[in-house]
Amino acid sequence: MSNINITFLGTASAQPSRTRNHSALALRLDGDVWLFDCGEGTQRQIQKSAVKMGRITKVFITHTHGDHIFGLLPLLASRLNGAGGMIDEALDPRASGVTDSEPLEIYGPSGTRAYVRTGLVYTHTLLSSPYVVHELRTPNDPPDSLASLPRPAAELPGRDIEQVDGAWPEIYKDVTFSVAAAPILHSVSCVGYVVREAAIPGKIDPQQYIPHLKRTGLPMSTMRRLQQGEAVQLPDGTILRGPPKRPGRKLAILGDTYDPSPIAELAMHADVLIHEATNAHLPGIDPETKASDTYTIVEERSRSRGHSTPQMAALFAARVNARKLVLNHFSSRYAGDYDPATQHGDQRPAAKETMEAIRALAQLHFNGPVVCARDFMTFDVQHGDSVQ
Repeated sequence: MSNINITFLGTASAQPSRTRNHSALALRLDGDVWLFDCGEGTQRQIQKSAVKMGRITKVFITHTHGDHIFGLLPLLASRLNGAGGMIDEALDPRASGVTDSEPLEIYGPSGTRAYVRTGLVYTHTLLSSPYVVHELRTPNDPPDSLASLPRPAAELPGRDIEQVDGAWPEIYKDVTFSVAAAPILHSVSCVGYVVREAAIPGKIDPQQYIPHLKRTGLPMSTMRRLQQGEAVQLPDGTILRGPPKRPGRKLAILGDTYDPSPIAELAMHADVLIHEATNAHLPGIDPETKASDTYTIVEERSRSRGHSTPQMAALFAARVNARKLVLNHFSSRYAGDYDPATQHGDQRPAAKETMEAIRALAQLHFNGPVVCARDFMTFDVQHGDSVQ
């Protein structure tokens, strides 16, 4: 079974703070790393974490607000050995082409390709290795306006992925994992992603099969086929059937949103749902709470800005029957509480009290585990595991 690990590199909303960097999440799948969003300072966060820059093979951008994408160009320059060129271009191999290697893949909404291309062109950044941008297009997106801008040597042609019934049911697939996406409602075009693991072998009891294999002289290597759920016919006509496969794990990773309803069907029964909770009403805990504020007023204010409260996140988690809810993308008012394991965060008791109060607001509407993300928080996703 594949190893799936989530590491939060940035958990802030619009502005970073001493304890929270801009949005970024690393999904480690065996040896590969997939990034979800890449806010300012992400590569510095990577350097402070156990995530390996050289392992990054894909970047998924939820939307093009700066706190989710301003770190992408610096990361590309580091990951793909970029530089500003030399006085004599003939001496710089990057000016004439890139290495023949697998491209780093970038997925994002309309505008992602323009952002990357213009950023590289106008900063005169030359890359040694290739990249490709695949855009998730909606019927309302304007035509691509990049025709007049030269494509950098490192940029390979990407796909324009059109919607099917209002979603993108499969933007990537290999033998182990697939990725689907759907629009979610924010102040600008925004995307949520669902990562699914292929069905995995069921639990097998060798004692149910070994006596039959020995009796009929079949090699023990036959157990591999049974482990994969196959049916094996023995020389005497007996048919042994391996255990049925189990559904793989599912992760729903959402960008900024005040209503993620369009992704509800794809996110159904997610093992982990990562949902923003930018604002919360915390009377008696948050000193910046206005005397006139109520839970309703704070929710209405969050919605008007395209964001959610912990209660809104919890209601969606309950709606899609998620197993676990991880809250993310907090206002800079809410410091990340201290984590002894990473020795990062605010050690003041008020920080822990604030995050516990935010968690409790969500817990009122969701029966499963609720966790408030902090920078450098990391956990493995396993069948039936609990997030600590």
